Amino acid sequence: MDFTIKKYIELLDALIQAGYSFQTFSEFIKAPEKKSIILRHDVDLKPQNSLMFAKIQSSKNIKGVYYFRSVKESFRPKIMRKINELNHEIGYHYECLALKKGNQTEAIKKFEKDLNKFRQIVSIDTICMHGSPMSKYDSKDLWKDYKYTDFDIIGEPYFDIDFNKVMYLTDTGRSWDNKKISIRDKVKTPFDTNIIHTNDIIRAVTEGNLPNQLMINFHPQRWTNNPIFWLQELIFQNLKNIVKKIIIYRSKSFDKN
Repeated sequence: MDFTIKKYIELLDALIQAGYSFQTFSEFIKAPEKKSIILRHDVDLKPQNSLMFAKIQSSKNIKGVYYFRSVKESFRPKIMRKINELNHEIGYHYECLALKKGNQTEAIKKFEKDLNKFRQIVSIDTICMHGSPMSKYDSKDLWKDYKYTDFDIIGEPYFDIDFNKVMYLTDTGRSWDNKKISIRDKVKTPFDTNIIHTNDIIRAVTEGNLPNQLMINFHPQRWTNNPIFWLQELIFQNLKNIVKKIIIYRSKSFDKN
């Protein structure tokens, strides 16, 4: 079975065995190592699952970055502090433009307010856009009128990583082969893989078929050993993927017209 904690641990062990170093995103921005990996985690729901991931990584002396949203489903100050105390980076998973329905002025006000709220808990150096697939607004467009560097932010993955050099893998849609159902969590990259399952990543790592620099994005709420929760997540995500396919199809049809 895929998307279990057992499988996640197998993946980490394979990456460690292959000799990758593990950097937070802020560390990578400042001084990228030659053979390194960024473990990115989008804490959209169930922040307790992210704490479990952080503890597993800490037990193996590796680290990652955890992006929390400002909504109640994600924002948990105690968990953010605990993860940070385990030597992981905490970042802001912003979705201001989507929540403010495209109003740039209101969106940047919310961004600053939320960022200050986060910084009362932990240090925040980097941010990352939340896709908000059900919204027609792309929160990355906030930076068409503003600069996140004006808020002492040093990096945003979709703007500050050269994906011609850094391979990007994401479990968006509960699959590693998500091109057909990903609305915004995708990048332009020359890397072409046949990776569908986590076992495919493990095999590619073991055989030395992955590049020296990677960012792997996890949504920890999707990973569990509990068979009931596992099945619930499978059903929910499959239904969500159908809706996302419809949105993508309608968007393409609109563009043609």
